[in-house]
Amino acid sequence: MSGLILHDDPRPHVRRLTLNRPEKRNALSNHLRGELFAALEAADRERDIRVIILRGAGTCFSAGYDLSAESGRQAQGLPFHTAGGAGEWPRHVVEGCFRIWDLAKPVIAQVHGWCLAGGSELATAADLVYVAEDAQIGYPPVRMMSPPDNQFHPWLCGLRPAMEMMLTGDAISGIEAVRVGFANRAFPADRLDDEVLAIAERVAKIPTDVQQMNKRSVHRAMEIMGLRAAIRAGTEIQALAMTTQSSRETFAKFRDGVRKGLDARDTAFGDYRTKKKGGGRKKEKKR
Repeated sequence: MSGLILHDDPRPHVRRLTLNRPEKRNALSNHLRGELFAALEAADRERDIRVIILRGAGTCFSAGYDLSAESGRQAQGLPFHTAGGAGEWPRHVVEGCFRIWDLAKPVIAQVHGWCLAGGSELATAADLVYVAEDAQIGYPPVRMMSPPDNQFHPWLCGLRPAMEMMLTGDAISGIEAVRVGFANRAFPADRLDDEVLAIAERVAKIPTDVQQMNKRSVHRAMEIMGLRAAIRAGTEIQALAMTTQSSRETFAKFRDGVRKGLDARDTAFGDYRTKKKGGGRKKEKKR
């Protein structure tokens, strides 16, 4: 382990995992993702653990996948095998989310600050999502690249909110995320840790052999309605989108630097890292 995932047990039967790349706004490199899956699976095997909290160190939960050349998937390789060929990356992302979905122990995502692109996909893989009121959640790659790897939006948020997020790439606040169904509840940022721990303690009162059946009862209902098949089908649309002229031109800009590519994507909208000083927090440079 390289310290990319911090572990602690802040309450009885509660394991807390913290994404620990604060200097990179917890950008999801393959190295970090590999450690995260290992830590989640280890906690799922531990008899004394009943619930897992997932959060981010520093100013945010996660600003998305790491697109830098030294940390990208091409440099490191994927943390687990996925069949190759067209669409390998979105299939890999979805398989990773379903690995979390299929754990016996409930997983709680604790979201503050930026929760963008791949970071939002990671949060949605959790069973429960609690957010800071001022969190910012979005999928900006829809502006120039493709729809999400994990196309959860219509399932969680419904047709109209999902369509607006897909057609603008705009971020929503934690309060709005609760309203549209992305998250369970929103709390003031300075209370988020304590509130999530209180919920985790309640979840942990139920034995794992009962709790995993409770999880599955909800998951199986969603699967019967088509969630798993639809999200898997979405990986093919994402792969097709990567062949469009706009997507190819976007990646050509990234070859000149990630910052330059993201500036080209967001300048016309005046948000994320291109937002002018004095108009809010500086936006994240990762996807």
